[in-house]
Amino acid sequence: MNGASVIWHDTECGGYEADLTLWEELAGGGVLDLGCGTGRVALHLARRGHAVIGLDAEQAFVDALNERTAQLPALAIRGDARSFSLDSIFDLVLAPMQLIQLLADAAERVDCLRCIAAHLRPGGLAAFAIVERVPAPVAGPPPLPDTREVDGWVYSSLPIEAGVDADGLRARRLRQTVSPGGELSEELDEILLAMLDAQTLEREAATAGLAPAGRRAVPPTADHVGSSVVLLERPA
Repeated sequence: MNGASVIWHDTECGGYEADLTLWEELAGGGVLDLGCGTGRVALHLARRGHAVIGLDAEQAFVDALNERTAQLPALAIRGDARSFSLDSIFDLVLAPMQLIQLLADAAERVDCLRCIAAHLRPGGLAAFAIVERVPAPVAGPPPLPDTREVDGWVYSSLPIEAGVDADGLRARRLRQTVSPGGELSEELDEILLAMLDAQTLEREAATAGLAPAGRRAVPPTADHVGSSVVLLERPA
């Protein structure tokens, strides 16, 4: 199961690059990558000379990232974004790919924001990628699945539905696996994002001692929705 979780994470997230230029632009000094997964952002920044610590709740992701760092200035640590305590202070804390919206409610977000504030140097920045609204349907052919082959096994993940219900923004993918012998298995994977806008996040951040520091945008691609990026600063 742990190996499968790494493969699916690599398949569905590993090829996404639209936000990397922005994180590279913001990076300077030490960087904390929250929800680092298998290292999509952390490895990109480390290859460019930035010292990065990645934090993730899933041990399999932490192990995978640490296996990939080689001589790079990156290290992954297991931890909860709502309650972490590290012996480091950072210039930049990143929460890519709607990490903050995976938390259940405002109380959990504020817990996360307080942890971030405690790990930022005065004047340091935190950056949060969020989806503020349901993306409009895109005209044209349907998206192609994300695919990966590992040891003769083929993994395919196809976005099939996204919409809002009483709990938030729900996105579903059809995961299909084909064995080396040709046997097909499939499952439905679902991610629930809490609805959140930039103004609300800035207001919640104020209770954690963080101040608004601007907003940026990650443009949509043919396969991914765009994101608003909320910048917050620990006052000097």
